[in-house]
Amino acid sequence: MTGEERRLRPPRHRLDPRAPAWWRARLLVTTAVPVAVLGVLGVFLAGARPWLLLAAAVVAVIGLATALLLPRWWYRVHRWEVTDDAVYVRTGYFWQEWRIAPMSRIQTVDTVRGPLEQAFRLATVTVTTASARGALRIAGLDHELAAGLAERLTEITQGTPGDAT
Repeated sequence: MTGEERRLRPPRHRLDPRAPAWWRARLLVTTAVPVAVLGVLGVFLAGARPWLLLAAAVVAVIGLATALLLPRWWYRVHRWEVTDDAVYVRTGYFWQEWRIAPMSRIQTVDTVRGPLEQAFRLATVTVTTASARGALRIAGLDHELAAGLAERLTEITQGTPGDAT
């Protein structure tokens, strides 16, 4: 086997195309809370009004810019793949992280759907392993695909020799 054949390749699958809209909504909600608090304080605290309103405006501009730009970038970077041997996940924005979990090391498989994920018909699959590094998360999957993936992973791990420790 040559060095070229052994190179780590990106996982094959992108997240659901609705994932950027979900991320954008999360960012906007996260931005709205401090903007509202600063705005309300700016209105009611007369002496601090200009500074608090300016801070609210700065947070709003940064939050809107982040919500417009980052989800597209994140969508291009995030990848996942499941084979009969392992789960592969690539995440990260500035610092990219590639994680591989062999099937023999998987302990549990969970799906999670928060309120915003439910609104976008998305889910997160969490693969807990016997690793000190923690679980692998594949966030932004179609909820039906996530349920099927959790079922498939459960079947594969049950048939894989090893004690997941």
